[in-house]
Amino acid sequence: MADLNVKIGSMIMKNPVMTASGTFGYGPELEDFIDISTLGGIIVKGTTLEHREGNPYPRMAETPSGMLNAVGLQNKGIDYFENHIYPRIRGYNTNVIVNVNGSTIEDYVKLSERINLLESIPAIELNISCPNVKMGGMVFGTNPASAREVIAAVRRVYSKTLIVKLSPNVTDITEFARISEGEGADSVSLINTLLGMAVDVNTMKPKLSTVTGGLSGPAVKPVALRMVWQVARAVKIPVIGIGGIMNTDDALEFIMAGATAVQVGTASFIEPRTAEMVVTGIADFLVRKGLSGVSEITGILNR
Repeated sequence: MADLNVKIGSMIMKNPVMTASGTFGYGPELEDFIDISTLGGIIVKGTTLEHREGNPYPRMAETPSGMLNAVGLQNKGIDYFENHIYPRIRGYNTNVIVNVNGSTIEDYVKLSERINLLESIPAIELNISCPNVKMGGMVFGTNPASAREVIAAVRRVYSKTLIVKLSPNVTDITEFARISEGEGADSVSLINTLLGMAVDVNTMKPKLSTVTGGLSGPAVKPVALRMVWQVARAVKIPVIGIGGIMNTDDALEFIMAGATAVQVGTASFIEPRTAEMVVTGIADFLVRKGLSGVSEITGILNR
């Protein structure tokens, strides 16, 4: 058997395949479809300090080779997570990672402090694609100074593995990867969704209540792959690839471009077992090629 183990910060993963935040619930929702213990990790849906209802409907729309979403981080807040979700998932035989969101730096800090105390959560994924209300709604992850400030503030209070999720809606994503590395992040994950929109020509209205939303799925894969390749060449910390991974070959492309690990997202809506199938597919590929482990192909395009 080929060695699929990878390391992100202090977190050891049995294989490089995770599920993406917002596409896998908290885990129990998919237990009837997939053996969660086969995965390297799961990233639970975006969590905030307070309960959030999210955006009005409609907030999802199909697009050619993808989908738009404007869910708006609907969740019941950290109190509910600690009291009702955490007891159900703390025993999973895989890494459970919380995607952290906030409207102010203080939100991020308080939330990270709370999660730092949960012993069965080895890492957080810091979602800096959120509007900073104190800066008039500017997204943390599209302003270098704002990104630097929030990452540094969270790093001061969070002692475990810190993954920063980068927005693709910037001119140079490597700048934000370098900022993340410089402020002590253990890894960066990319890409978050691309900003897009769709119009219903019959009603002559936008398909989303918010007009614009996040585009994911196969349509974004070439852009995501390019950005992962660029970032992997720009930083020394592990890169986690996200964006349109629908099968094993997609995952292998990201790994060869420099990703230490990958996340399966939109594909889980179509086939909930996709992540599990990708794990098996990577192992079969390595054996077929006579390779001893996934590290032999990680970043092979950059050697």
